[in-house]
Amino acid sequence: MRLNKFLSNSGVASRRKCDTLILEGKVTVNGRVVNEMGITINERRDKIAVEGKEVKLPSSFVYIKLNKPKGYACTASDEKGRKTIYSLVKCEERLFSVGRLDYDTEGLIILTNDGDFANKVMHPSYNIEKEYKVNVEGEVKESELAVLRAGVVVEGERMPEAKVKWLSYENGVTKLSVVIDEGQNRQIRRMFEAIGRSIKLLKRVRIGEVTLGGLKRGDYRDLTESELNSLVRGK
Repeated sequence: MRLNKFLSNSGVASRRKCDTLILEGKVTVNGRVVNEMGITINERRDKIAVEGKEVKLPSSFVYIKLNKPKGYACTASDEKGRKTIYSLVKCEERLFSVGRLDYDTEGLIILTNDGDFANKVMHPSYNIEKEYKVNVEGEVKESELAVLRAGVVVEGERMPEAKVKWLSYENGVTKLSVVIDEGQNRQIRRMFEAIGRSIKLLKRVRIGEVTLGGLKRGDYRDLTESELNSLVRGK
C-alpha cells in the first residue's frame, strides 16, 4: 500500500495533507525518516509513525457530522492555543475533517477516519455543492449579486462562479444563500471582500445532500446510511 494512502486511511489527514507531512520529513517507516513520494509499505509488518506517534489502520470507519461553533479551529492541535473542533467530539478513533471551516465560520463539517471517503468527497470531479447562509452588512444590490454569480476577480484571478440567492433585508443586514462547488481557501469571505462588503455571519448549512438537520451548535451525530451514500455518489 502506498504510504500516503496508509496514512490517510489511518485517519491522519487527507491524502494531500499526508503528502505534505511526508515531504516535511515528519513520517518514519520502521524508525527511518522518509520524505519521498510514492513510497510503498507493508501495512501488516511495517511500523509507521507521524511525529513520533505510531499510527495504525482503524478497526472500523467513523463518519460524523458536526455543527461547528464560531471560535473553534479545524486542527488537531492549534499553535495559538485556540479551542479545536476535536474537543467537541468523543471518539476513540483518530479523526480528521473533510475540508475545513475557518475559525470565525460556523456550521456543517464532516469528520471521519476514512481517507478514501474523504478523497472522494473533496475531489473536484465530484462537484459536491456546499451551501452557506451569509449575513452581510448593508443592502446588497442586484448588480453586486451579478458580480458574485459571474465570479469576482481577486488579485488578478477570477474566482469560481457561485449561485447566490437573495433571501431578505432587515435591520441593515442582507441575508443571502451562497452555493459553491469548489471550496477554495476562504472563498466566500474573499468574494465579499472583493465587492467591499463585510460579513456579519457565515454558516455552512449543506454539503451535497447532507444538511445540519436541526443539530445545535457544538452537537454532532453519525451520518445516516443514506447521507453517506449520497456523498459517495457525488452530484
